Amino acid sequence: MSFSQPLALIALIVVPVLVALWRLQERRRETQAAAFSTPALIPNLVSGRPGRRRTIPLGILLLALVALIVGTAHPHANVRVPRKEATVVLAIDVSRSMTAQDVRPTRLDAARHAAEAFLAKVPKEYSIAVVGFGTRAFVALPPTIDRVLAHDALASLAPSEGTAIGDAIALSTKLATRQRTTDGIMPPTSVLLISDGTRDGGRTAPLTAARQARAAHIPVSTVLVGTVNGVVTDKLVGGYEEQIRVPPSPGTLQQIARLSGGQFFRARTSAALTSVYKKLATRIGHRTENRQITDLFAGGGIILLLVGGGLSTLWFRRPVP
Repeated sequence: MSFSQPLALIALIVVPVLVALWRLQERRRETQAAAFSTPALIPNLVSGRPGRRRTIPLGILLLALVALIVGTAHPHANVRVPRKEATVVLAIDVSRSMTAQDVRPTRLDAARHAAEAFLAKVPKEYSIAVVGFGTRAFVALPPTIDRVLAHDALASLAPSEGTAIGDAIALSTKLATRQRTTDGIMPPTSVLLISDGTRDGGRTAPLTAARQARAAHIPVSTVLVGTVNGVVTDKLVGGYEEQIRVPPSPGTLQQIARLSGGQFFRARTSAALTSVYKKLATRIGHRTENRQITDLFAGGGIILLLVGGGLSTLWFRRPVP
């Protein structure tokens, strides 16, 4: 927490002074009471002493005073607030291995459904872009706030060959850097890349593309989908079929996330994949902003004043004990 007018905090010295004056007054009251009364007769005159209850209203009123003094210093704090403008690029692997059915119904379909769940969580002010990548990376949808177009773009993704991860990151970065807010500033941008394996083809090395994304202040979060039981079927000449094991390979995706400043996730089931997208939607949906919180201290001080005065009036029939 910081203060715009820290010198106002000097007034806090009033609080211990008031406590000292109150204790001095209490001692004088006890001395005067002892001089004009007989201690043995006091139980017959007074049904009971308030004891510590006398200090509760005073303590609350002093807390109210502290809150009001701190409020005059114009405190600031870092708070999480929703982002009104941002760009999210969904980069989805459409290589043949994504047709494996170890994640139901297939890896690609699960990724598509999870992306749709993600769209439901993202604020409507966000621009969404969709990039597919197989042998090459391509723009399925440029950044737009139209969610119908985003759903159509996800539905249009079809299996292909290859896994040009580096090209997908480079293309996503290029798309994002072209975006500008109404005041000409590039909005906060994140790339969410989902894949099940390492690079297979493409012109740009994945780690090179990750460094370029970091230089552009665009974190690339990666999601590894699939299990070690994943297989795809390849048709051979003569009507025969060959089953090829396609276990997921996390190494490249982990390095991409680390180098670009993003996060790495594993998703072995469709449900887990959906939960990953929900977490990412929550994470990129807010930003930290330094705000003045004087109103919180002022409001809290007023409430404490009312509570302290109310208790004092209720217990002792006067505003201050």
